[in-house]
Amino acid sequence: GIPLEIGKGRIVRQGESVALLSLGTRLGECLSAVHMLEDHGIRATVADARFVKPLDTALVEQLARTHDVLLTVEEGAIGGFGTQVLHHLNAADLVGNGLKLRNLCLPDHFIQQADPTRMYDEAGLNAAQISRAVLDCLEIRPSQQIFLARVNSMA
Repeated sequence: GIPLEIGKGRIVRQGESVALLSLGTRLGECLSAVHMLEDHGIRATVADARFVKPLDTALVEQLARTHDVLLTVEEGAIGGFGTQVLHHLNAADLVGNGLKLRNLCLPDHFIQQADPTRMYDEAGLNAAQISRAVLDCLEIRPSQQIFLARVNSMA
């Protein structure tokens, strides 16, 4: 196989307007969320960051320049990967140009021990919650979601 290049992420699925930049084990949930979003007519990009440091700044900038919404998804705490991405985008003057940025990460409180699925559910890091975060960024309400699903099924 091809050796893993240190500091380089990869685009796993190309979409448009919405990008999910995943770090860690939530990549599968991001891919599942994208399938849910397709039911609403939204084709999203999924990228696997692979590394926090060195940050793949070229990938981060590409996603920011070519999408309207960029969500980082990580199983780290507040102040982690998503903050690094935001810091870089701010330094590159890519924040505030209409790009909507959100960071999905572990909450800043204790999560009761349970099986991993339940813990990720409580943390808001499952596919349905990632999908919901995208719809919230796009300001799509439930009634609009139903309408979009019907329109897309007719196409």
